[in-house]
Amino acid sequence: MEGNNLAEILIDLESERRVLSAMLHSEEACIEAYNSLKASDFSSPRHAAIFELTTNLYEREVRPTFVELLKEFHSLGLFTNPRDIEELQYISEYYIDDENVKYWIKNVKDKARLRKFESFLRKSYQILTEEQDHDVEQLLMAAEEELTNLTALEIDDHVDTPQDLARVGYEEVERRFLRYKEIKEVHKGVIPLDGLPTGFENLNKITLGYKPGDLVILGAQTGHGKTTFALHTANAIAIRGSHNILYLNTEMSRQQIALRWGSILSGIEHDRVRSGEISESELSRILNGYSLLGESGFYSYPCPNLTPEKTISIARKFKAQKNIDMMIVDYIGRMDKIDPRLQEWQVLEQIIKTQKLLAQNLNMVVMCLVQLNPDGTLQGAKRMKNECDLLLKLSPIPREELEENEELKKYDVMPNYAIYIDKNRDGQSGIRIPIYFDLQKQTMRDVKRVVI
Repeated sequence: MEGNNLAEILIDLESERRVLSAMLHSEEACIEAYNSLKASDFSSPRHAAIFELTTNLYEREVRPTFVELLKEFHSLGLFTNPRDIEELQYISEYYIDDENVKYWIKNVKDKARLRKFESFLRKSYQILTEEQDHDVEQLLMAAEEELTNLTALEIDDHVDTPQDLARVGYEEVERRFLRYKEIKEVHKGVIPLDGLPTGFENLNKITLGYKPGDLVILGAQTGHGKTTFALHTANAIAIRGSHNILYLNTEMSRQQIALRWGSILSGIEHDRVRSGEISESELSRILNGYSLLGESGFYSYPCPNLTPEKTISIARKFKAQKNIDMMIVDYIGRMDKIDPRLQEWQVLEQIIKTQKLLAQNLNMVVMCLVQLNPDGTLQGAKRMKNECDLLLKLSPIPREELEENEELKKYDVMPNYAIYIDKNRDGQSGIRIPIYFDLQKQTMRDVKRVVI
């Protein structure tokens, strides 16, 4: 094959320019390219450098424009050739609608894969022509493995050999053995968390925390504390735990969320915070609470028109820029339908599947708040339970039980709510944890048995 024709097959500078141009004009294009491409996917070293610097600017929350790129290249001593500057300027002015960016990204990735295939063919040909004695079986098996990686597997996929799996098993057992010794000798029998704190000691003991890659579903009926539970979780993780968390809210305004925090962090009744009926000393307590919030890793995104696709885009952005450890979606029943022809249970099931993949791909916790039916079942989709790693149900304890159950009277404060662990992929389930929900102060806490 002629060299020029081969170059046309392996290289598509037009697509590379279009991807870079879209990134300079659209945040959505930046997010998509950031999560889909690597600098090595670009055939042109110049384009690879522009891509790498653009993503670096984006990670730092600097809008990647022509001027910002020029400043960065100048500070790094790069792009000193006038032709480099001309290429960058041409790309910056070659604006395309970001709706087409996925098409151009696919072109860039496909060309990168073809170049790897061409490299594979060259290497195989070189082995055949330079070596005299061939172990044909070994040669073909090695070629098959490399070719499979180019065709059947994604770049990040990995197949474990028996030796790999045995090594992983040994390392895990050894890690757990050493951790158990540490628990006994250092922590005096208290098991440390494997993930993020839940905000409840008893829930921590059973789950060992919310783990990266987990999908957590929290179900409750309307008005039974879903949002309070979400903010209680955020308080434990982002404010007391110093982790970064993203809260996607479909119902409340930013003012309503801020007022809730004022009550949660000060311990002052929400109605009084909202009305302004507070003393000067209480105002000081509230301001101290907001000071803690201001120094925390809590990011709030009010989005009444949330869609599954939008959650992916938002999560990718905040993972890249803020390195979030958890995302809470409050709540999925308010999400816009993916396809109006689908029934409600189909829509909810697809939403949950999307969030599970997102948790795994970004290696973070995703918590979805869902609605419960009056009988305690999930509203709309029983199959959602199959997708999640942890299914929690929040509900008030019936008045009759509070009056008749003597066990509930043995706590430091009478519990009025319970968290029911309906499913726990990594531990015990079917367990009910009593808690106290202070509706006026919008707070939740563990209840502790009184030793008599």
